[in-house]
Amino acid sequence: MSNVFNNRVFGCAIIKSTNSNYNADFSHQPRTLPNGTVYATDKVLKYSVRNYWKKVQNEKVFYSKSLTDDMSPRTLDETLELHFGKIEDKDKNVLRLKVLKNILSCLDVRLFGGTYAGKTNISIHGTCQITHGVNRFGENVIYSEQIMSPFRNPSEKNADSTMTTLGTQSKLQEGHYVHHFSVNPKNIEEDAKRVGAVGLTLEDIDKLKEGLRKGVSYYDSAAKAGTENELLLWVQLKADSKIVLPSFVELVTINEDKSIDLQAISTLLAKEHVKGEIEKIELFYNIGITKVQNAPEGAKTLEL
Repeated sequence: MSNVFNNRVFGCAIIKSTNSNYNADFSHQPRTLPNGTVYATDKVLKYSVRNYWKKVQNEKVFYSKSLTDDMSPRTLDETLELHFGKIEDKDKNVLRLKVLKNILSCLDVRLFGGTYAGKTNISIHGTCQITHGVNRFGENVIYSEQIMSPFRNPSEKNADSTMTTLGTQSKLQEGHYVHHFSVNPKNIEEDAKRVGAVGLTLEDIDKLKEGLRKGVSYYDSAAKAGTENELLLWVQLKADSKIVLPSFVELVTINEDKSIDLQAISTLLAKEHVKGEIEKIELFYNIGITKVQNAPEGAKTLEL
């Protein structure tokens, strides 16, 4: 039986955030669209998944910050050497293929892709594309609170000052961020052939599902306490399917009672020209805790 994964996938990951700050901007506020709707970038979800792979599954993750002995962040070339040793070749084309083969052996590169601009230049189109997450809960209530540091501000002009430093932290009262994602194994097919690699495997997909189900909950920092994975919808098409599905973000409704309504997605998947293209539908959430309404017909319900 082949270990290669050839199916395309569409789905969404929902992240619940209560009195928390899932993805702050550079002013430490929850990110907002011009209309005031709170959102999160795709980067924060990918970061959480990478962190889970690295710390729980002991995967080799390439695009992850690491420090030298003097606590300086490594460059791309230094990170390459950290994982694979020195890679050199006078022939630039050979060097490019050597670097490509090595970084493609990393799970996060096969799935999320990446740009390598170091000793050579490579751009890899990842097989898993994730959109920004938009808060689909009706309210976008952001609040700030003062916090105190135990240390005096060294820039205080009055040398006799006994006041410690004051700061603020901002949080979202409640949010349910919906990230749409798609998986297309063909995105790395040509690169994999160039270096004699397999491409996307069934094990890669299992690890992707696990990361999307558990990664955010696992990353439990002070700012993100209260942010956790809530639901994962996985719609796997048949291997020969050519159909393209729209983003699920706007098709998810979060009701006032905080239940998740998938009616619009169910209607889409039930259409005749779509239904026949689907191999399986999996729905992961905390059964008995999370309320889900109007799940797609034929969906297999599983614990998150």
